[in-house]
Amino acid sequence: MRVLVIGAGLGGLALAQGLSRDGVDVHVFERRADRGVGLQGYGLHLDEAGCAALREILPPANWSEIDARAGQAGSTAGFYDHRLRPLTRVDNGRRGGRRSIGRLGLRDALLEGLDERRVHWGKEFERYEQLPAGRVRAHFADGTHAEGDLLVGADASNSRVRRQYLPDITRQDTGVLTIAGRSPLTPRATAGLPAGILDGTPNSIVPAGPGWMFVCAWRTGTDQASGHTGDHPYVVWAYIADRASLPADVTRRTPAALRELVLSRIHTWSPALTTLVARCAVDSVAPIPLRSMPELTPWPAGNVTLLGDAIHNMTPMAGVGANTALRDAAELRRALGDVTSGRRDLVTAVAAYETRMRAYANPAVAASLRNARNAGNAARLPRTAFRTLLRVADRVPAVKRAMFAS
Repeated sequence: MRVLVIGAGLGGLALAQGLSRDGVDVHVFERRADRGVGLQGYGLHLDEAGCAALREILPPANWSEIDARAGQAGSTAGFYDHRLRPLTRVDNGRRGGRRSIGRLGLRDALLEGLDERRVHWGKEFERYEQLPAGRVRAHFADGTHAEGDLLVGADASNSRVRRQYLPDITRQDTGVLTIAGRSPLTPRATAGLPAGILDGTPNSIVPAGPGWMFVCAWRTGTDQASGHTGDHPYVVWAYIADRASLPADVTRRTPAALRELVLSRIHTWSPALTTLVARCAVDSVAPIPLRSMPELTPWPAGNVTLLGDAIHNMTPMAGVGANTALRDAAELRRALGDVTSGRRDLVTAVAAYETRMRAYANPAVAASLRNARNAGNAARLPRTAFRTLLRVADRVPAVKRAMFAS
């Protein structure tokens, strides 16, 4: 069996690692020129599902490298009002089960052992065509092509594979925009922040009026010595608001102007939060319109499939996008194991993968979309009611369990 993977992101590389271990002839095609081109974005929090998928997929040496690089990310999630008075804290998984790691460090560990015969750089996917006998051919912008038994679109949220395969499934604009930035994890930048915000746990700042802020400290284990500039400890913050409440030109403003906009919106909040934003790395500030896939309904399986953001792109407001992609890789690898062992034919195995994937991806997409819309809702009554409910939940365990049941 020959598998063509479009995209050398985390999910695509994880799948390639697992299939390579199983003796499958797997090839990854990536439009970037080489592995030296950095990945954009912030560091990742690996939850228990993401870690389990990596342990299952990777050779022991690769997992050991990730385990050494990763830092602890806490086991709770906090809610504060805009003056940093605690509203409640929620268990967010088994203690020690969540880890933080840089995207570059994780990408390097996922590439380790995949030689140039398996990962092909500078291959921009354009389209695929169906061939006789159930084969599929991928065409690239440089005029070359590759043939295989299965084509896997792991080419991120603007997936060209999805656009051809499932053109009716498109991302939706949530109407919510976030302005995100990074501040150094130093005493001057984090002065006055509670210890619960600096321990690696995700935290939500819930004011009585408009706006919402996400704050999370990020650090790794040994990554600080890796030479990757993105691996130095920092605090990521994101100001979230209804897009209609922001200036019309917000997505065209400079990073410095965006920082000033956030400061103007939070000037009555805790001084610790305004200090955090004021001392950010200005070039890290960017506007991010939040988009989301709709609920995924079944489609006929074939010799093309998708994983990660290519099929279930979600807002970052549940913190599980990358972990869900890693879970996809583990699920698809298992399904294809049934093909190599002769227990299933390819299309039946792909159908089984897609059914399982939809079952866990749809709730994750729904949760992230609900969280984004709640954060962007500036109406005073719902916001006041939510803050009151958080305070009640902090005192009544049954209410907290009902609110945050997974």
